[in-house]
Amino acid sequence: MLAETIYDLVVVGGGPSGATAAHDAANAGLSVVLLDRAGRIKPCGGAIPPCCIRDFDIPPEMLVARIFSARIISPADRKVDMPVTNSYVGMVDRGPFDEWLRARAASAGAERRTGTYESFSRDGYGTATIHYKEKDGTPGSLRARCVIGADGALSKIGKDTVRGAHKVPYVFAYHEIIEAPESRSAAYESDRCDVYYRGSLSPDFYAWVFPHGKTMSVGTGSANKGFSLKGAVADLRQQMGFTGQTLRREGAPIPLKPLKRWDNGRDVVLAGDAAGVVAPASGEGIYYAMLGGRLAADAAIAFLKTGDARQLATARKRFMKVHGRIFFILGIMQYFWYSSDKRRESFVKMCEDKDVQRLTWESYTEKKLSRKGPMAHVKIFFKDMAHLLGIMRPT
Repeated sequence: MLAETIYDLVVVGGGPSGATAAHDAANAGLSVVLLDRAGRIKPCGGAIPPCCIRDFDIPPEMLVARIFSARIISPADRKVDMPVTNSYVGMVDRGPFDEWLRARAASAGAERRTGTYESFSRDGYGTATIHYKEKDGTPGSLRARCVIGADGALSKIGKDTVRGAHKVPYVFAYHEIIEAPESRSAAYESDRCDVYYRGSLSPDFYAWVFPHGKTMSVGTGSANKGFSLKGAVADLRQQMGFTGQTLRREGAPIPLKPLKRWDNGRDVVLAGDAAGVVAPASGEGIYYAMLGGRLAADAAIAFLKTGDARQLATARKRFMKVHGRIFFILGIMQYFWYSSDKRRESFVKMCEDKDVQRLTWESYTEKKLSRKGPMAHVKIFFKDMAHLLGIMRPT
């Protein structure tokens, strides 16, 4: 039997993207259902920039740590410290953070449903129908004038409704949440993120140690299906002496390229990992997921108001207009610099440059390519070319 109610919007997936979309749409007066499967926590370092905290009204109590520097480590164990320029990086624990976002969506008027998406169909009137199963296996269905698919990488609703949604390159990520050391050491500081560019820990990405207050995230990622992610994390923990109790283990694919199309041209639009909006090279996703959710909600609101399905495509257009260039640059960077330990060594050496550090943090914290200091950009360009051509070598 079909559900009798027809909602304005059903959001499938309750991570940062889906929860943000549900909140914004409900806040705008739409009748919204947020469908999410319970108990799923995505493997994530948990970093969010100040612009995310500001733009999405994230309260200070959601931050489990504030990061004031990053240390990157080369294959030869060269260590480069990069202090954050006049800012910081916030850290969240995805378990309580995601639930807070879902609760905020509910407080704005979104109806929460717990269940796993099964399939998509249309009723006799052409209305979109979401079929799902509750935790106990009971089937359910939801009818909606519009649907936002925010069910993560390898999105099932994307595969069911949007052409080409499954054709995206992925990195598989794995991390362990463990008890943090009680005191600072050379291997760990509670206000510093460590990033390891070392082929033994990841042949094509990187490994990390991110503080989370009383806990820490130790993880790695790779697109090489034959590479042992769990083995690499175990090696990193052993090398660094991280013997704290393991509290959680989590793994999932992470897309590294935005889809060419986010909507079906009729009544479905994708957001977050389902749309492929995780930054190449860095793997950063929370800010981009929340922005994608907001843009998808805006597109859905415009579509429902005008009846013009072309409004759904504005989510991707708006995102790529602002962030398409940096995603392209990061993609090239990952393709070249992460391809061998020799190149990783040169990359870490290049990051000693103070202009590189300053421009990196200015771009990260506000999510804008810095337009200040044009001569610094010129200097970095020629230095980058020198490394690429082998004119400069690590010392």
